[in-house]
Formats: sequence, structure tokens, C-alpha cells
Amino acid sequence: MNATRSPLRLRHQLPLLAWLVLVWMLLWGTLSWANLLSGAAVALLVTLLLPLPHVVGGTRVRPLPLLAFLGHFVADLVVSGAQVAWLALRPGGRRLSAIVRVQLRTDSDLLLTMLAEALSLVPGSLVLDLDREERTITIHLLHVRDRAHVERERADVLVVEERLVRAFGSAQDVAALERGPVRPGPAVEGPAR
Repeated sequence: MNATRSPLRLRHQLPLLAWLVLVWMLLWGTLSWANLLSGAAVALLVTLLLPLPHVVGGTRVRPLPLLAFLGHFVADLVVSGAQVAWLALRPGGRRLSAIVRVQLRTDSDLLLTMLAEALSLVPGSLVLDLDREERTITIHLLHVRDRAHVERERADVLVVEERLVRAFGSAQDVAALERGPVRPGPAVEGPAR
């Protein structure tokens, strides 16, 4: 390892080190100096033996767009959770689901990962595939009514992408939002039970 890159690498690893120490202390269940010091030793050992790749790009955190994203995300969790609960409890009937491919505008690994996680955490949708080169994400939707509903869901994915890019994206990522998708992504739709 290069000596000039070591302090820079450690600086980027500090949030991970803090997280690992916190998890260590939570696993032990007590706040003590012994747990803090042993957690720091284990965290350093883990990050030295199992280093994570560097995140490339000029990602930054913008507080106001971050708050907007979090507010919408929590609202989506509540509304989608209620909808999935209603689907599970309501009497029979034919239910349609769909698999939808959405053409994205960003190609940042970090932003694509965050988008996939945000979409999968909301009840009623699950990410099936994420193709960085093609900038497409394929999601399964638990319940759709018709093609117009599928198109609204596709547009919602782009809205979530935009909120994440505005909260965390670099200047190039934000500029990509204005340019739009590279090419339109085809939809893969099909009813399922």
C-alpha cells in the first residue's frame, strides 16, 4: 500500500470504522471502555484485512434535497405498506403484477445502489436486475391495475432517482438529469398471479 494514499484511505474509512465499533458495542449490549477499545481494534483489523473498494466520484450530501428524499421515502413506506396489507387481507379476485424495465439517467455506482435499495425497501416493489452499462433497472411490481398504472410506476422510479441524485449526486449527475435517458428503455410487462 502506498504511504501517501494511506491517510486518504483511512479518512474515507472513518464512517465504516465508527459503524463497526457501534455494531460491536450493540452486540455486546453494554457501553464500556473495554467494548469501545476492543471494537475499535476489531474494526481496524476488519478494514485492513477486508478493504472495501473506493467509491469513485464527487458524491456530496445536500441537506435540503436529502430531507425531501427522506420525507417522500417515509411517506412511500407508509402508503405502500398499507396498500400491501390491504392486498393481503382483501377478499380474492384477480390480481395482476408486472415486471418493468426503466431507463435511468445516472451511471454512478453509489447512486444506482442507493436507488435499488430505496426501491426494494418500499413494500410492493422489488429490484430484479440493475444494469450499469445500459443504465436500466428492472423491478417487479406486486400489484398493477392497467398499463397506465405501470407507466405511473415507471415515472415514480425516475422521480426517486431524481430525488437521490439531487440529494447525493455530483454536478455531472445532476446535469445528466437535465439531459434525460440515453435511449428509451423497453417495458417488460406481464400479468402474473
